[in-house]
Amino acid sequence: MKIKWQHASIGLLLTILITAVLCGPIMSNVEHPNYLVIKKHSSIEWREYAPRIIAKVTVSGAREESIAAGFRQLADYIFGGNTIANSTEKGTETLIPTNQKIAMTAPVEQLYKENGWIISFNMPNEHSLETLPKPNNPAVIITKKSAQSVIAIKFSGSNSTKNIQIHEEKLKTFAQQNDIAINGNPIYAFYNPPWTLPILRRNEVMFEIDGSN
Repeated sequence: MKIKWQHASIGLLLTILITAVLCGPIMSNVEHPNYLVIKKHSSIEWREYAPRIIAKVTVSGAREESIAAGFRQLADYIFGGNTIANSTEKGTETLIPTNQKIAMTAPVEQLYKENGWIISFNMPNEHSLETLPKPNNPAVIITKKSAQSVIAIKFSGSNSTKNIQIHEEKLKTFAQQNDIAINGNPIYAFYNPPWTLPILRRNEVMFEIDGSN
């Protein structure tokens, strides 16, 4: 009986381990933004992003807490915290709760501005500004993002501040050595749910650059 129990326990642990290994990549198999890789050097890429629609929220505080708080607000919107505008015969608009589900995309992006951390999701390509429902939370802003030229570095591991800073410095150094003018603050992008094993995660640091580079 003891041997059978041990075998069952080992089987359960293996099942949990396999699930942990596979679940992150499977859950991350969602729509990504469209971009064209212009040049590549190891894990560093020059990219041209097409215009896209994003949902964003600004959160103050430390980076780690801010992305968690921003993610919750954006998740509430795409999981049904929204309404649609309905035109009446008199020409006015009324808001009708829809609880419309919007498909999850990746990555979650994080950018620091003077008034706090901007956390954003890309909206699925099937939607336009006209077809997307309105957020119930006024802090969630739906807007169109213009085309971008960026330089990006990919890396795995945790999204800890230390790991991010290491790769941010690598990207800055590469840009300086290759006379690439970077603009503004770094953009952090995280593609996987938090339960993904660190070795299987895809993280990125990006800087906007002059489109001529």
